[in-house]
Amino acid sequence: MSQLNEATSENLAYLLEEIAKKLKVVNQAILDPEDYDLNKYNQLKLLYDVLRQKGQLSVSETQAFIEELASIRK
Repeated sequence: MSQLNEATSENLAYLLEEIAKKLKVVNQAILDPEDYDLNKYNQLKLLYDVLRQKGQLSVSETQAFIEELASIRK
């Protein structure tokens, strides 16, 4: 996905799917693309980039990412 810098609905859905995989989210409903505004795409992209760069996340890091996602939701 080389065009992730564009804030599109498709890219938003992709980012959320990849974030869910990395965080091993059980409740996928918290990452429903309908719950996120494209205006906040850059914040999600930043989280995605950080997650890609990090290796294994600790429990507290995972919790922090989930809390950040919650703050970005509509």
